[in-house]
Amino acid sequence: MVAIAILAMLMVAGVPSFSSFIQNRKIRTAASAVQDGLNVAKSEAVRRNTNISFALDAAGGWVVGCTTVVGTDCPASIQARPSGEGSVGIATTATNLTFNGYGRASSLAAGTNATIDVSNPLGACEDAGGTMRCLRVVVTPGGQIRMCDPKSTISNPTSPQAC
Repeated sequence: MVAIAILAMLMVAGVPSFSSFIQNRKIRTAASAVQDGLNVAKSEAVRRNTNISFALDAAGGWVVGCTTVVGTDCPASIQARPSGEGSVGIATTATNLTFNGYGRASSLAAGTNATIDVSNPLGACEDAGGTMRCLRVVVTPGGQIRMCDPKSTISNPTSPQAC
């Protein structure tokens, strides 16, 4: 009976950290999926030598497709990821980007980056004093796509993980 009571207390103590772990994994999964979708759009634009769009909704789902549909050679939807696949309950910054045949983000003005913040509405991000490790995906006009940690930007701006 004593062993069961001790086990129950240990489980109760571990539930909050396990819950935080699960939420952080959902954020990481969603950010990786967004980065993968952007890479698909960029590589398809280079492969097809045409403008390819990447459309992201606020729940984390995205669609990659041709901006000018040409029958089956360049469809409106080349690849898609529904928002409920792998990361339910995630919030992202809705974004539309277009990559050209050179792999550049032609929809961005020179010197401006597109930032896509991935967070969880159930808690505050670490950079805002919360416990969730939110992530950001940054796209430069030249077509560089990278994932970074906004918390590292505040605590250690010279870190390679910083935005």
